[in-house]
Amino acid sequence: MVLPLAMGWRYLLFENWPVDPAVMDAHLPERLAPDTYDGSAWLTVVPFTNVAVRPAGLPPSVGFRLPELNVRTYVTHDGEPSVYFFSLDAQGVASVVGARVFHHLPYFYARISLERSGDRVRFASRRRHPGARPARYEGTYRPTGEPFVATEDPFTEFLVERYRFYTEDQRGRLRYADVEHEPWTLFHATADIETNTLLAADGFARPDADPVYHYSPGVDIVGSRSKLA
Repeated sequence: MVLPLAMGWRYLLFENWPVDPAVMDAHLPERLAPDTYDGSAWLTVVPFTNVAVRPAGLPPSVGFRLPELNVRTYVTHDGEPSVYFFSLDAQGVASVVGARVFHHLPYFYARISLERSGDRVRFASRRRHPGARPARYEGTYRPTGEPFVATEDPFTEFLVERYRFYTEDQRGRLRYADVEHEPWTLFHATADIETNTLLAADGFARPDADPVYHYSPGVDIVGSRSKLA
């Protein structure tokens, strides 16, 4: 049994594209259904950094930092709104191996940098995982306007207020884990994304629509162990 994990998620960009639900359904495990908003499924890329990653119950001072980049969508299973991850790129070799073995998540080793200058965040990632499709992501993003709580807006609530994620293990069995955190504080955001080959690496054509951007300074979370669905 793997212990629950605690950590902080910091300096996040949510880069969201509408996608035909039929296209999304073709990429999902059979037991999951695309969750839709305004008739569209949504494909999201999230660059950020984890901080103070540690077993739940230990103080933040013993944790470590782990920059990360993930590609995800929104699904339902037995009526529960959830997240499904297509890929997760992270900096630490040991963390990638542990997440693959114990949490059954499709992590890939990557070289990642996240630098802040004022309210701007510069993020760059290059996948280095042996045998994996190459994937790069580079860009700069920042918040705009005033902060708001995600639960105040139906669309942003749909995108971020989700407390379960699904994945498949090596035997093709559906698994899930739950996360606990306070409601998200968000900003609208602007972004200059120079390179993004993640979608192609995960088998998606780049959507025709412009992405919708949101930024969050972050939340502190506790994640459960992985369980069979």
